[in-house]
Amino acid sequence: MKITESTYVSEILKEYGDIANVMEIFGVKRVGGFGFRKFISKFITVKTAAFVHRVPLDIFILMVENAINEKDKTGKKSDN
Repeated sequence: MKITESTYVSEILKEYGDIANVMEIFGVKRVGGFGFRKFISKFITVKTAAFVHRVPLDIFILMVENAINEKDKTGKKSDN
């Protein structure tokens, strides 16, 4: 999956599961519990998420891609 500014966070969650733990490693704090993140992600694009977390868009996309790659290394999809 190609991550762009218009990718909805819900698409990332559907494809890769919850990557909040990995995103925290890159300095992005999680927003609420998984259920809340899953609900709100339907309305949030990567561009909006970058803005909310005060991270430049290009850096945020790189962080998401790195989080996905780290999660792929473990081979686990977390659907809490």
